Amino acid sequence: MATVYRRADQLGPGRIDRERVRRMTEEEILRTSPPELANLPDDFWDDAVVVEPILKEPISLRVDEDVLAWFRKAGPRYQTRMNAVLRRYMEAMTRKPKRRTAR
Repeated sequence: MATVYRRADQLGPGRIDRERVRRMTEEEILRTSPPELANLPDDFWDDAVVVEPILKEPISLRVDEDVLAWFRKAGPRYQTRMNAVLRRYMEAMTRKPKRRTAR
């Protein structure tokens, strides 16, 4: 599979053009930031920790048409939701069985 590189003007949601952001002034950043980021206290980021994302491995997976259609119907990021379902199943299957109490 060939790697596809996108131009900065073709970036998808949640993607940024880091070079463009580096060229922006503080005023431009403040003006274009979402309202929920306004008026944050000066020490807001002091205890921030960088969290590395979990690497995902691209695979080819065959699933039933109706299963895929159901996930796609919920909108973008359906593959992320499918991964979340698989993760929950994995976690449920690897938990220690609960001990039942005698009645």
